[in-house]
Amino acid sequence: MRKHLLSFVFILSFCIASYAQQTASEYFEAGVNKSKAGDYIGALASFSTAIAMNPDNHQSYFNRGLAKQALKDNRGAILDFDKAIDLSPRDAMSYLYRGLSKSYQDDNRAALQDFNRAIEIAPDDAYSYLQRGTIRAKLNELTRAIQDFTKVIELNPSDKEKYQAYYSRGLCKSKLDDFNGSIADYTKSIDINPKRAQTFVERGKNRIKVNAFSDAITDFDEALKLDIQDAQSFFFRGFSKGKLEDYNGAKLDFDKCLQLDPNHQPAYYGRGFAYSKLNNQKAALSDYNKALFEKSDSKGSKDAYNGTLTKSTLDNLRGAVDEKIKIVDFTEEKSEVFYAKGLSNYKASNLKDALLDLNKSIELNPTYAEAHFARGLVRSTMGTQSEAMIDCGNAIKINPKYAEAYYVRGLIKNALGDNNGGCFDLSKSGELGYAAAYNVIKDYCN
Repeated sequence: MRKHLLSFVFILSFCIASYAQQTASEYFEAGVNKSKAGDYIGALASFSTAIAMNPDNHQSYFNRGLAKQALKDNRGAILDFDKAIDLSPRDAMSYLYRGLSKSYQDDNRAALQDFNRAIEIAPDDAYSYLQRGTIRAKLNELTRAIQDFTKVIELNPSDKEKYQAYYSRGLCKSKLDDFNGSIADYTKSIDINPKRAQTFVERGKNRIKVNAFSDAITDFDEALKLDIQDAQSFFFRGFSKGKLEDYNGAKLDFDKCLQLDPNHQPAYYGRGFAYSKLNNQKAALSDYNKALFEKSDSKGSKDAYNGTLTKSTLDNLRGAVDEKIKIVDFTEEKSEVFYAKGLSNYKASNLKDALLDLNKSIELNPTYAEAHFARGLVRSTMGTQSEAMIDCGNAIKINPKYAEAYYVRGLIKNALGDNNGGCFDLSKSGELGYAAAYNVIKDYCN
């Protein structure tokens, strides 16, 4: 009988383990499908559940990292790619996409190391060479960047990667003053993708360098067909017309450039030159003065809120936080009553009364996470941000999954200049399900 019982327990344990594994797999597949559908917040939640059930599957971390990357939460993505690499050190894709997130954070040297590692593991992946070439170009390693873009072309990848490689190689050659070489690369890029305005603009600029002004004008014509709002195309076309002594045509292009970008000082210079050639010296002098005008410092006076978030933005974002208060059991200590009363006073803008109520609630129940967080909201509204961060931190210590507390603490850190710490808090808030965090990450963490 005992033997049969042990067998039954073993079979039951095996079935439970299999069911859990299958369920984790189902959450993983759901995350993949949500990612394909563009529901990255939903995908993130699915991958998080899969990780909680099976924390040793590197693909779950990798795919959650991709979802965070799509939401522009690159700090959070890097942490997930770190974990994926810990679990599977030979996965080239984890290095590649971690490198991408690092590059989006302008951590270019670290990104280069990741791309090197990805290529070492998978030496025939054209996309890795494309990204490494892009980073090398940013680091001004132009000759090496050209070698990477050439390797992309040799590997004969998809048209998208190929036209980007020709375009990027053209940019590098232009910086090395190989203007004819860059024109040839831009031409090949245009042959593959003739719908990209910027490639025509760059070829036109290089044609100016070799005095091919008529061909340059043709390029800017094509660029403006694709993007009629591009001030730069009007400027360079006007400049080319000026070189060909078509001063009326040049003036019209400079006019259009300045309509689109009233602060474009080179266009004032170009139009002033055209006016002078057209014998309108008064207008020419006016434009030359505008070209010489020194722009004032727009930063203004110093503010205690010296981060990317202004005080008013912090107030607006924090004010939109919905503290999900739910009725709880009435206790003898009545801490929940002081908490609820404090929130009511807060919403009625009776901040001093709200602070007194929440102080009393915490005094009666020091482990009341919601009361700590609510006091943080009040203190932040009153401008005592350091104390507000302490309150949010205490709420998180009591409840490590308090997404709103991470969110508000992240906002405050960002407003006070700790962009890195603030964005990590916002990332954690989003990971815990507070979707509003990703809107802030998109605007202030990249």
